Amino acid sequence: MNLKPLASLAVAVALACAQSPARALDLKQALEAASRQDAQLASARAQLQTVRERVPQAAAGLLPTVNGITNINRQTVDTSLSTRRESTPRQFAISLSQPLLRMDRFETLEQSKLAVAQAEAALEASRQDLIVRVATAYFDILSAQDTLAAVRAQKRAIALQLESAKRNFQVGTATITDQQEAQARADLTDSQEIAAENDLGNKRNALAILTGRPMPEMSTMDGLRSGLALLPPEPAQDEAWTERARSENMSVRQAAIALEVARREITKARFGHWPTIDLVSSASRSESSTLGVTAANINSMSFGLQLAVPIYAGGAVTGRVREVVAASEKAAADLEVARRSADLTARQLLRKVTSGLAQVRALEAAERSSQLALDSNLLGYQVGVRINIDVLNAQQQLFSTRRDLALARYTVLVDGLRLRQSVGGLDENDLTAVNGLLVAFSPTTDAAGTVAGSSATTSSQTSNTPYSATPAATAPVTAPSVTTMSPQATVGSKPPASAPAAGAPVKPARAAKDKAKP
Repeated sequence: MNLKPLASLAVAVALACAQSPARALDLKQALEAASRQDAQLASARAQLQTVRERVPQAAAGLLPTVNGITNINRQTVDTSLSTRRESTPRQFAISLSQPLLRMDRFETLEQSKLAVAQAEAALEASRQDLIVRVATAYFDILSAQDTLAAVRAQKRAIALQLESAKRNFQVGTATITDQQEAQARADLTDSQEIAAENDLGNKRNALAILTGRPMPEMSTMDGLRSGLALLPPEPAQDEAWTERARSENMSVRQAAIALEVARREITKARFGHWPTIDLVSSASRSESSTLGVTAANINSMSFGLQLAVPIYAGGAVTGRVREVVAASEKAAADLEVARRSADLTARQLLRKVTSGLAQVRALEAAERSSQLALDSNLLGYQVGVRINIDVLNAQQQLFSTRRDLALARYTVLVDGLRLRQSVGGLDENDLTAVNGLLVAFSPTTDAAGTVAGSSATTSSQTSNTPYSATPAATAPVTAPSVTTMSPQATVGSKPPASAPAAGAPVKPARAAKDKAKP
């Protein structure tokens, strides 16, 4: 069998894979990986398991206890009045005690159950925090990818403009200033590209540590689809969000449970003045055998109630009551602090999402305006009413606007998740909805002839997947949703047919006109 064709095919496939960027994990996969190895989440799980074991321990204080005792001794008695005697007494006993009136132990059992609820709330808070941390790290990478893609696209456009300036200078239709300006801008983009690559590497390392999965240098993350309109939160009133935040925020829940535990501790401390009643029973058998003497066996049984009445404890019980009352007042103050903090956080995030949506709309308009400005400058440069620096500035403005637009969209999505977290309603379904808005990162040539990043894909890639801040079955509060944006508002819309491509080598007409003058 001839293996050469197979070997050649394998080499070709390997080379093709090496030349194309590797597809990295998506947002949902990143969360799954982080959930398996995140240290903070593992700590919360272990804490919950620890607290759960306190419930059977507390319940044991209300159940009977049985103890068995066995004593076997060897005795030797030697006196001057009698002969030496040796004996081996043995004693077997079993005792039982059943608490009948131990009110403090009932409170201990209830406190242990509350502690489990508090640990469960802490675990849920850790899960929600992990979702936000994963989303933040993921979108940080997308933002860094877009920045790097924009810098490289600008670099390619400037390179074309530089080549055009060099040719025009050689033929005498442009001055050395145009070439020097383009060269200076090219050198600046080289520095910006290095900084963008370094920032992208740092963002990849941050997500790699969070997920426990390495991020290859050539890997690319899924990017946000183009042509998506971000809808405002529903309802838009602060009260709907703050009311829920003051009652369902995870920190508020933990503080509320802590207050209930503190109040039960007061009741438990006051039970220190109460009597206790236990049912006690015991049975024993004693055997003794002395050399030369008949063995004596004694069997005994007892059954009854044991009453213990505290009379004076030196003021310990009263002091304990005063201590836990002060602790309860502190817990109440902590609960109010948590409520106010949740209220403020919800208001700030709602305002931030609302203003972020307005910023996205403004940047979308700025992108269209920047594209038109670039087209106009290219036409003006062609007819001689604009110079090379005008074209370079217009290119830079367009690329910066696209980068800022992508960052603003990422920020709105992350802030939407944080808003859901502030009201205690963030779960994996929210992240799955956001993940449905992502497409594979693939730099494509835009209408200006340059390469755009993940946020500048074709406008036909739209999605009707709603991003709901609140599940419809739980509450009427929703966070920003994403729907199809109108074609007029898509990224990378084509310029007029008469406009030349950005960075295309065009010949300015101003110098030719000057030479034609007498």
